Amino acid sequence: QLQLVESGGGLVQPGGSLRLSCQASGFILANYAKGWFRQAPGKEREGVLCIRNSGGITYYADSVKGRFTASRDNAKSTVYLQMNSLKSEDTAVYYCAAVMRPYSCPAVGFDYWGQGTQVTVSS
Repeated sequence: QLQLVESGGGLVQPGGSLRLSCQASGFILANYAKGWFRQAPGKEREGVLCIRNSGGITYYADSVKGRFTASRDNAKSTVYLQMNSLKSEDTAVYYCAAVMRPYSCPAVGFDYWGQGTQVTVSS
């Protein structure tokens, strides 16, 4: 069974950092582009960024450039989202997703999704 499981969410103060993890099971993560998405209360889900198998990153949200980055550990079938300089507007449920396109990051069409992890940025 193909599955993605996020972890690492929580409450953090503005200016703080968090690292989210997304572990895949049932498929070879290296064969997939991995995306991070988020959905804030009352808003539509938006793309955050996507990491290709090469390690190259495509940013979907300009608001996170310079603050968020991603990495992957294919041996552990895990992808990470490192979030620094967090702001209250980063508060959302964060989802990881995968699409079987290891060399590019599409705008849409991710096939597999995790259940999400809550990130709350508040003092």
